[in-house]
Amino acid sequence: MGNEESKNPNSGNSIKFPLSFSFALGAVAGLVTLVVSAGGTMHGLRWDLGGIAFGIAFIATLLIASLLVLGHKENPAYLSEGSGVNRKSSDRLADAKKDAAEAHKADNQGHDNQSDDGDPTAG
Repeated sequence: MGNEESKNPNSGNSIKFPLSFSFALGAVAGLVTLVVSAGGTMHGLRWDLGGIAFGIAFIATLLIASLLVLGHKENPAYLSEGSGVNRKSSDRLADAKKDAAEAHKADNQGHDNQSDDGDPTAG
């Protein structure tokens, strides 16, 4: 039951979105670093720093995005059924009140059947 995987490849367990998102973010980081690290128009572009920034941003973003996307799994339908912890608290409170009232009623019936010889308040 718990090991069922979805048969639909478009169900959100695809790596395409995190991969493209990471590539886009890495490209932006690489371009910004490439231009900013040049230090003006008199110096050339720093391709090495741009590549390093692209790689770091790409790998970090891919790791985080893929963990978020692939870590998501829908709960099976059977978990929302039954009488366990998934019930509404208002239903559990009503059941507890009903049980307490029945216990109190049973206690009162037990006291009515006993004699009150030793009770000083009995008249």
